[in-house]
Amino acid sequence: MPPEQVFSLTQPMILGFDPGKDKCGVAVMGLDRQLCYHEVIPSADATSVIKQLRDKYPITLLVMGDQTTSKRWKKDLQSHLGEQFNIILVDERYSTLEARDRYWQMYPPQGLNKLLPQGMRQPPRAIDDIVAILLIERYLARLTSKNQ
Repeated sequence: MPPEQVFSLTQPMILGFDPGKDKCGVAVMGLDRQLCYHEVIPSADATSVIKQLRDKYPITLLVMGDQTTSKRWKKDLQSHLGEQFNIILVDERYSTLEARDRYWQMYPPQGLNKLLPQGMRQPPRAIDDIVAILLIERYLARLTSKNQ
């Protein structure tokens, strides 16, 4: 993960959550689209990590993917974080493919990887955190398109 950037603790922040059976992606982004945090974590640690992130950042909303295990995760998170904590489900179709492309934008290929066409490159690590970033961006895009 890149070093923490300077951000305003006064603006509301959104936590993106890409739930999975073994690992989850988490990301924190301000309404100004400034990325503050992202990481891939073991699924067993997700609730405690989310609680720690809520203590560190002024998170007002959690957005998560709407596929496979989302209903179970939403119920579990609300029981641990409180019913009043807003959790919004976001369409996550094609997010993994989009995250792979975003990975290479965030971390340009080095060495021989530069020579491979982007579609043939595989990121060297899990990209669930980048999916979490994309989920936040999809939510924000949905908000701005409704306001126009």
